This record gives sequence, C-alpha cells and structure tokens, in this order.
Amino acid sequence: MALVEKFFVVASEHPVGTSDIKEGQVVKLNSSRMIVPYDGDGVVLGIAGDTKSTSASAMPGVYPGWQNRVPDGFDETKASGLMTVYENGGEFATDQYEDDVLTALPGVNLYASSNGKLQATSSGNAIAVLTRAAGPYISGVPGIDINGDMALRGEHSNQYIEFKLLV
Repeated sequence: MALVEKFFVVASEHPVGTSDIKEGQVVKLNSSRMIVPYDGDGVVLGIAGDTKSTSASAMPGVYPGWQNRVPDGFDETKASGLMTVYENGGEFATDQYEDDVLTALPGVNLYASSNGKLQATSSGNAIAVLTRAAGPYISGVPGIDINGDMALRGEHSNQYIEFKLLV
C-alpha cells in the first residue's frame, strides 16, 4: 500500500502497462517496454514509485477508498502514462512484502516474489537488504501511537520494513 522514499539514487520514468501496480511493488519491463508488476519471470527493474489502480489509493497512510485527486480515480500515472521507478540504490520503507519478512532480521537479503513484493525466501538474485525489521512507522502527524506521533497505516497490520535497494 505504500512506499516511503528516504533516499534514492535514480528515479526513472517509463510507460506503464494496463496492470494495477501499488506504490512500493517490485516491477519489471515487459516485451513492449511497459512497466508491469514483477511476476517471477524476467529481470527486476526496480520499485514502483507511483500507483496505477482503479479501486484504491496506495499512498502512505491513506485509507483504502480515498484518493489523492478526484479526476485521476486512484491512478497517479493517468496524466502522463509514465510511472516512476526507483532503481540503482536508495533506502526505503514499505509495507509491500510477503509474510516471511515479518520475522526476518536486519541484514537479511530480500528477493522479488512472484506477487511483485519483497520476500526473505531466496529466489534468484537479491534485490534489497533489510535494514529495519517490521514494525510501526511514524507518520509525523501528532497522535498517540509511537513517541507522540500516529503510526502510518498500511498492510500487514501497519507494519513497515526498511530496506536498501540493490538493483
């Protein structure tokens, strides 16, 4: 549901295909040179920096069903037809990972799953290194969840991981 960009090296733009993609998912180029979710086949290009959806926003902390701009209808790529893809390094926080990452410890290599998410189970080449185990992530909005700030909402019961991108 979300990607928090802490530091990135390269943010490229590529034409996006017709598949729904959540910000923070692992993506690749298909044979038509369009960005699609990684499905276990081909080469990982990087991490999606935008959301292309017909049903829900995937911005950090946004409740499903809310959207950022009404005319876009949850599709941040609608105006340009391009998707931001983070590649060649950087540090990020995300909730787009498989359940096996919930128990992983920092230093573990992360791989791309066939669902376009990060996983701790070895599958091909490592694409990231876990730098912070799953846990609540501070939103910066005053509240009561973590050290006086509200926790950022997301998948996995609002548990985010932090990772260093290797691809």
